[in-house]
Amino acid sequence: MSKPTIQWYPGHIAKAEKQLSKNLEKVDLVIEVRDARIPRSTSHPHLNQWIQGKQHLLVINRRDMIPTKAMQNWDQCLRLEGQKPFWCNAKDGTGVQQLKEAAIQAGIELNLRRRSRGMRDRPVRALTLGFPNVGKSALINRLVRKKVVTSSRKAGVTRSLRWVRLGQELDLLDAPGVLPTKLEDQKCALNLALCDDIGQAAYEVESVAISFLKMIKRLEKNASSGISPKLLEKRYGLAVQEEIADFEKWLLMVAGRHTSGDTRRMAQRILEDFRKSLLGQIALELP
Repeated sequence: MSKPTIQWYPGHIAKAEKQLSKNLEKVDLVIEVRDARIPRSTSHPHLNQWIQGKQHLLVINRRDMIPTKAMQNWDQCLRLEGQKPFWCNAKDGTGVQQLKEAAIQAGIELNLRRRSRGMRDRPVRALTLGFPNVGKSALINRLVRKKVVTSSRKAGVTRSLRWVRLGQELDLLDAPGVLPTKLEDQKCALNLALCDDIGQAAYEVESVAISFLKMIKRLEKNASSGISPKLLEKRYGLAVQEEIADFEKWLLMVAGRHTSGDTRRMAQRILEDFRKSLLGQIALELP
């Protein structure tokens, strides 16, 4: 089976990007949200163009889904690149308070400059920006401490921009996930598909699952990935022969055990097991 070809750019994202461009001039602060499992692949190539000198806070969400060693390595790498990441888990609120304090501090600095020009104080206007399904809406709900925007584990739930007031100090703009017009880097596209950050209509499930299986075998050799030896055998009861790793044949055989021979259903099950952390903490990208 050849490598999967993945391409996705639905109309609502094109519309959202136009709305985003119109609202950027109103924003003081950009809160960029990435997925801890794939922090490089969820870095938008147009980010610097959108920031345009505005303050920028980098949030790495889903820190609970990767091992501590991988998080530490990425944190060191990003800091060497001049960034200060906030590691969060929007699901349980870990790291959210530190992010909130940093955003409020940005507002304090903004208002000091406004006062120096004879202007009145106002809340800092922050845009949450990132790929689909990286957890932007869940993060906003945590910041506000109640469900004010719809949050889901599926990509493409947020379809329009919405302002949310966070006390007297911060206004948040919840924006739909925005993908580049073309996914030129197919390795990046594969990572987005695996983490459910793009819709399933963009790819063929079995080929993506087979690519994931190959990736797992490669990552098993790197301790920072968090993958335990013989993970696939332990989870699905069928060993993978190291020397002749034929993953199409393995998928067919394991489907015979678990899904009555339905390879597509088995492929979907493997992907869902990863997305729900049933395979453990796994970092697909390492610095």
